[in-house]
Amino acid sequence: MELDVEFVGVTKSFGDFVAVDNISFSVAKGSFFSLLGPSGCGKSTTLRMTSGFEHPDSGQLRIAGQEMAGVAPYRRPTNMVFQRWALFPHMTAAENVAFGLEVERTPRREMRERVAQALALVGLSEFSHRKPGQLSGGQMQRVALARALVKRPKVLLLDEPLGALDLKLRTQMQLELKRIQREVGTTFIYVTHDQGEAMTMSDHIAVMNKGRIEQIDTPQTIYDRPATRFVAGFIGNANIAPLEIESVAGREAKVRSGGLSFVISDVDGATPGKGHMALRYERIRLGAAAAQAPLRFKADVRDVIFAGSVVQYVLALADGPLELLAEQSHEGGGALLSRGDRVDVGWEPNAPRLFAGG
Repeated sequence: MELDVEFVGVTKSFGDFVAVDNISFSVAKGSFFSLLGPSGCGKSTTLRMTSGFEHPDSGQLRIAGQEMAGVAPYRRPTNMVFQRWALFPHMTAAENVAFGLEVERTPRREMRERVAQALALVGLSEFSHRKPGQLSGGQMQRVALARALVKRPKVLLLDEPLGALDLKLRTQMQLELKRIQREVGTTFIYVTHDQGEAMTMSDHIAVMNKGRIEQIDTPQTIYDRPATRFVAGFIGNANIAPLEIESVAGREAKVRSGGLSFVISDVDGATPGKGHMALRYERIRLGAAAAQAPLRFKADVRDVIFAGSVVQYVLALADGPLELLAEQSHEGGGALLSRGDRVDVGWEPNAPRLFAGG
């Protein structure tokens, strides 16, 4: 597999604060790779080291097989798209896109062709003569993307570029970004704290926390098989509940929470002692559906949260201290459960993920 970006044991500190702590990862050529995590986890610092705006204190950083130590940002085969578009207000869309090529003294004919291609790629050919003040936020972001792509970088770096857009437009742009990445075949490295963005667009995601990488994998694997309790809680919606791991036999563990005792299967590396389970909202069955589940309990409905396409129920299990949040699709019609109802609750033994430790 050909790699476009490689980090090997990279650390970066600002004074006493370790922003990036001995991280190693690689990005395959032509892939969409996301750095995902909460504010302050080190993802933007990692991106800035890739661009050359920051430099590692230790470790190696290679782009397209070349060591980047001492290589200035303008000499790297990268370009960046920021959250704020930084377009020149007195220039048209086409002139903004052409600016980098002008600086490089690209021949006029080639420049016109490349600008036209870039604007067509982002769907703005008919807006080429408009200035930024005549464009919507989404259109300005497309101009910024075209301006970055027109220089044909090996790696395009995107630092939360959709953060300034409203929710509906942001969702549309996620699909557009993925389409554009597939068409041009350029390697994208995308920084975001929005798990939905990362899950929608990425081939692989690196989940970061406190300067370290907790897990790198495909979106589906990260969602279905989170490697750490942090990843389980950060990606998607999951109940994180403490419990006691009583015994482990092969890949099956017997656990207890108060008066509740049940089995969790498909476990990795668990040992008897304190632990936590992560159980996704949508994997809990309610009512008649719970009758088919191998693990079944009684629960009282503490609260009902109607969110349009889904309904969430806060449940207190009758025989133990567990309080869980369950989610069901709302397809219209049919009565909802009410506060105070007693309901059957169930799930598959492999539905929770089990993590050892307090």
